[in-house]
Amino acid sequence: MTQTTGADTPRSPFMAEVKDAVTPRATLLMIGTVALALLFITSYVGALHDPKPKDVPFGVVAPQAAAQQAVTRLQNLPGDPLNPRSLPDPATARAQILNREIDGALLIDPRGTTDTLLVATGGGRVLATTLENLVTALEKSEARTLRTVDVAAADPHDANGLTSFYLTVGWCVGGYLCASIMTISSGARRPTTKRSVIRLIAMAVVALVGGLGGALIVGPILDALPGSIAALWGLGALIIFAVGATTLAFQAIFGLAGIGLVILIIVILGNPSAGGALPPPLLPPFWRDIGPALPPGAGTWATRSIAYFNGNDMTASLLVLSAWAAAGIAITLLAATMRGKARTPAPTATAGP
Repeated sequence: MTQTTGADTPRSPFMAEVKDAVTPRATLLMIGTVALALLFITSYVGALHDPKPKDVPFGVVAPQAAAQQAVTRLQNLPGDPLNPRSLPDPATARAQILNREIDGALLIDPRGTTDTLLVATGGGRVLATTLENLVTALEKSEARTLRTVDVAAADPHDANGLTSFYLTVGWCVGGYLCASIMTISSGARRPTTKRSVIRLIAMAVVALVGGLGGALIVGPILDALPGSIAALWGLGALIIFAVGATTLAFQAIFGLAGIGLVILIIVILGNPSAGGALPPPLLPPFWRDIGPALPPGAGTWATRSIAYFNGNDMTASLLVLSAWAAAGIAITLLAATMRGKARTPAPTATAGP
């Protein structure tokens, strides 16, 4: 009687169908996708679920004794919502708000009972409202009244000052999707140096077209955002190219898995920390710290500066975006060059006579 070994036992038809329907590679991709989804939930809810002002740069204008009294009182507020400083006059307060050095200022009238709060809804309506509510409560506790003056008002068609954020997100999405399409179209093959150069040039063309298109849509077409079309075009082109070059760099190192890493950095970490839905002073520490260093945060800050603050305080954001673009170019080309050298066969030695 012939005995059969375990290796000879036929596979269950059902298990065979399962393996054909969900391959091991697909299983790994599904696990990675679920992980990204959970990280998405964690990041967005963690950043946005409980906004609290923390160390908001804030000015106080009053006679010397009253100013110091007010600064001390604001410094001692529970939870440290404000980082107050004494300013010499209302003109300085306005200038510092427009230069994005402070987010608001209280002008105390020593001869009356009505004080003035300066805010800038162009930097985020939620932050301006938070400051107004906070200072109004303080004024009421001292039997004083408050009037609010918006020195950098958001456009009437820019609901809640979010157009800058949505525009930046659109540019970021265009950058990583176009780079991903070029990557996916060639399968899992790593790019050669020549192919990498061509893709970077293609990304530059996409960036110029997408940057102009975004600037025209939010400007003359929808009238949703003020500011120079040329400046927004240049910024949009830089954002798209920076994100696209970063995507190509990650793909050059990690293959198709690099696209997932870009989504982690740009979408999962970058978008909630960008200061769009909640300006930076209202974000928890982790998101507030990483936001300015990521393309969505740098882009949103620079877009708002162009639209509402005369282009002030953009240097750091432009340097961040330029660094992502330069690093993307360098890593993409270096990885392709190193791979090309590794694949080049060594010359075969010929035997002598």
